[in-house]
Amino acid sequence: MDIAALITWVITAVGGFYMLGVWLSHGGARGGSSRLPAPVVFGHFALAAVGLVLWIVYVVTGKGAAAWTAFGLLLPVALLGFVMLGRWIPVHRGRAAAPAGAGPNAPAERRFPLPVVVGHGIAAVVTLVLVLLSALGTGG
Repeated sequence: MDIAALITWVITAVGGFYMLGVWLSHGGARGGSSRLPAPVVFGHFALAAVGLVLWIVYVVTGKGAAAWTAFGLLLPVALLGFVMLGRWIPVHRGRAAAPAGAGPNAPAERRFPLPVVVGHGIAAVVTLVLVLLSALGTGG
């Protein structure tokens, strides 16, 4: 289960890194009309990255403290992710209502592909559950 959690965490990270790249390349960090505050985006990214490193440490060493610390970091990561999702949904709905294009003043996150957002969220939930089960020592 440790390796399964690692795999899902990496899949989640790839989707998140893609969205971060889209957001940055379309001016998200420069403010503008983005509904995603830069501290929330970068906090989500940083905590998830540190947690992933700790999970790798756990997988390599088997130290339970690393597993629980990684799980503890996933909780605020999930909270920040839900905050961003809640702020992204109206932007996505606005995109569906005005399909003519993003336009120069559109929020950077309007360019997030729906399948990437959904896949990132599903993989994140699976990762959280697998990390918890592994930290508890269930599932082998």
